[in-house]
Amino acid sequence: MKKVLYFTVTAVVLATTSVVAMAQSAIYRCGNEYLNDAGLAATRGCQLVAGGNVTVVPGTRVNSVDKEGASPTVASAPARSVRRNTVANTSPSTDAAAQRARDSDVRSILLAELRTAETRLADQQKEYNNGEPEKLGAETRHPQRYQDRINELKDGINRFMGDIAGLKREIARLPTTVAMPGQSTP
Repeated sequence: MKKVLYFTVTAVVLATTSVVAMAQSAIYRCGNEYLNDAGLAATRGCQLVAGGNVTVVPGTRVNSVDKEGASPTVASAPARSVRRNTVANTSPSTDAAAQRARDSDVRSILLAELRTAETRLADQQKEYNNGEPEKLGAETRHPQRYQDRINELKDGINRFMGDIAGLKREIARLPTTVAMPGQSTP
């Protein structure tokens, strides 16, 4: 029985030391890159990391567009020399038509947002009632609550007016060649 226990303990100790020995291989630092290949580290002039454990977390891949703007590539992927025929996809009429469609979509979205903001402003001004909104239940007994609500309504009106001004500026920046159906260009 003692021999079985002795062999079991010995096997566990040997297994543990072999795992620890594998985990303690030399780690070299080359700038922001870590290597465990001594030959490669020597050719790059890397420094040996001494003491402590090193945990390396892989970074995320960042998409970027290559110089021609043809297709997105992964930034960490190796550069490829394969070129695709992009002549059919980048004809001036196709790009201009696509840009006009995008501008039209942007204009319609901004106009819808403008209408929504104007409606909300009108509702807020109606409730504000020139600084004298109707008092709600508890506000007759608590004048500070009433004053707080007046201030909130006033802030809301100012915010909606700022939103409307910003939306009008954005609409004015759009090309004037884009006209919505039923509208004339300014």
